[in-house]
Amino acid sequence: MACRQLWASRAASYLRISVFNRAFSTVLKDLKYADSHEWAKVDGNSATVGITDHAQDHLGDVVYVELPEVGSTVKQGEGFGAVESVKATSDINSPVSGKVIAVNEELTSSPALVNSSPYEQGWIIKVELSDNAELNKLLDSEQYSKFCEEEDSNH
Repeated sequence: MACRQLWASRAASYLRISVFNRAFSTVLKDLKYADSHEWAKVDGNSATVGITDHAQDHLGDVVYVELPEVGSTVKQGEGFGAVESVKATSDINSPVSGKVIAVNEELTSSPALVNSSPYEQGWIIKVELSDNAELNKLLDSEQYSKFCEEEDSNH
């Protein structure tokens, strides 16, 4: 019995440590970021869009993702869908303007991909860019990391 309690307290202290480390969200270098916590990975004249690790971490377990229609247009800074978690529903704003050329259908049956793989399998839409100059308004990885630190310290 004493052995099991010792193991449990070790496990609890280990978990506390790993939760503390979680505060430093993953921010990828080659992406552009909006201050509303969406990312854009630009590839030529198109961009893949999703929500950041920081955003999914604050949302908690994602249970539903509302996707736009392929062919619809999105505008930088305006909402195009929503992410619903056990805690709240959040609008997803587009970091770029253009035409939606693909949506991640995988999220319909596996919305938790947004949590487990926010930058790879959890992408949300792909957009054909209508104004490449808009990319200059987005944050780079360093600016976004700093923004998240400041935002978290104000809460």
